[in-house]
Amino acid sequence: MSPGEHQTPGQLENGESTLLKPNPTFPGITGPVLMIVMDGIGVTPNQEGNALYHGYTPTLDRLFARYPHTTLKAHGTAVGMPSDGDMGNSEVGHNAMGAGQVYEQGAALVNQAIASEDLFNGEAWDEVIGNTLQHDSTLHFLGLFSDGNVHSHIDHLKALIGRARQDGQKRVRVHILLDGRDVPETSAPEYVEPFEQFLAETRGPDFDVRIASGGGRMNITMDRYEADWGMVERGWHTHVLGQGQQFESATQAIAALREQVPGVIDQDLPAFVIASDGEAVGPIEDNDSVVFYNFRGDRAIEITRAFEEEDFAEFDRVRFPKVTYAGMLQYDGDLLLPKRFLVSPPAIKETMGEYLAATGVTQFAIAETQKYGHVTYFWNGNRSGKFSDELETYVEVPSDVIPFEQRPWMKSAEVTDELINALRSGEYRFLRVNFANGDMVGHTGDFPATIIAVESVDLALSRLLQVVDELGGVAMITADHGNADEMYEQDKKTGEPKRNEDGSFKSKTSHTLNPVPFILYDNVSNGSIALRDDDDFGLSNLAATTVNLLGFEAPAAWDSSLLDFS
Repeated sequence: MSPGEHQTPGQLENGESTLLKPNPTFPGITGPVLMIVMDGIGVTPNQEGNALYHGYTPTLDRLFARYPHTTLKAHGTAVGMPSDGDMGNSEVGHNAMGAGQVYEQGAALVNQAIASEDLFNGEAWDEVIGNTLQHDSTLHFLGLFSDGNVHSHIDHLKALIGRARQDGQKRVRVHILLDGRDVPETSAPEYVEPFEQFLAETRGPDFDVRIASGGGRMNITMDRYEADWGMVERGWHTHVLGQGQQFESATQAIAALREQVPGVIDQDLPAFVIASDGEAVGPIEDNDSVVFYNFRGDRAIEITRAFEEEDFAEFDRVRFPKVTYAGMLQYDGDLLLPKRFLVSPPAIKETMGEYLAATGVTQFAIAETQKYGHVTYFWNGNRSGKFSDELETYVEVPSDVIPFEQRPWMKSAEVTDELINALRSGEYRFLRVNFANGDMVGHTGDFPATIIAVESVDLALSRLLQVVDELGGVAMITADHGNADEMYEQDKKTGEPKRNEDGSFKSKTSHTLNPVPFILYDNVSNGSIALRDDDDFGLSNLAATTVNLLGFEAPAAWDSSLLDFS
């Protein structure tokens, strides 16, 4: 079935005739069922750096005081990451919410493929290496440069470089996108300096490997959802054309750029090019091979389009080299981006959206641009398009192209306006929304702005819940991972916030390992619905919870519901 093609009620995408069965215990809420995802708002008893604690949040305070609530695991193995030391993220979080079960995700898949050498024995790697060996050309690795394990991992890059040398590759260039978002905000030297030493030790008479270019991930290359194509254009000029401010090494570039832009953090560092005798050491040329080594898809799609589309028109590429391009994974399975990829993504099937469409349940999904893909593509198991054009409506509210800390309320009011209209239309049984504020503003490291972001979400909740009551519905208030709850770097030994040399707290821009809230806003069941007492619930339990509220039994393959019907 192609994306957007109508799906016959009672039939799943795989052709099976399967309907959700009525729940014999609970007939379902008469009014709408609303899922509210407060992106990046976790739960912790710690007060320092906790925007939720320091913000004025009367609605959330009332909800926690009066309504059934619990916490959900939103990181590590609970969302398919390799270990419980790994942060969750919006993509795997929404995958788990929509799928109703946990699938091994990007980092785990890549780890397995490298360990088993399946990655290097696959057709894509053979084509990447075969091309450069045939043409005696350069192999380029481009991606996020850290061990944050959200978009990429530096160990994957090292494994690729090592295997390229083993396979006879003569020349490798690395284009590094500095993080400061999934790792401490000014930690770039802690990655670059050891890596340059690694390259020095790996380099040999028949193996020339160097860093060629770089810049901050929120300055160049890694835009998503077409929010700012200028980022990708700057990255293209840097990596492909070799144009930009020149330095002898990445270490020198970082130090000099920090002096040029006082207070800049890694994710916002300007672009730089490594040069020798005034010439860029690694522009991307015809017959080269390029591997984008990020495993997460959202911020990989646009640069992939620039490399693969003949009729690309989002910006003037100036020069379009004919390269053999591969992604670490396929970033969009329906759009086939990229065509060549080193590791197959998880096959997420029979999601909640698919079951609801098969059963004839109307759905509405909304978010602003920054998180629109999460309530649609990721929610539906990395699938573009709808299961049913007749039963589903998706609305994207365009995000502002402005630093989030300068407008921390973002589009929460506009999203709320649209959602209220959808609720009052009476057309939809299940509605879902993502408020991006806590995550996107939290990533800036600006604590006062993040407090405003959380307050903006609280205000949106107050407006929405009045309409839910008006319509005799229920709402589930939750989050996909933490961020705004821990805005200062924590000392792992003491648990206390770290301080800068001037005594101020050291900002944290990454996600947290904290659980997320789940609140059941229910004024219609007369107390007949309670939450089960279990410390092991995670985001994957939300699908069964949702279909139970709609009056259906959950499929046997899904993780259990949070609800206890008395």
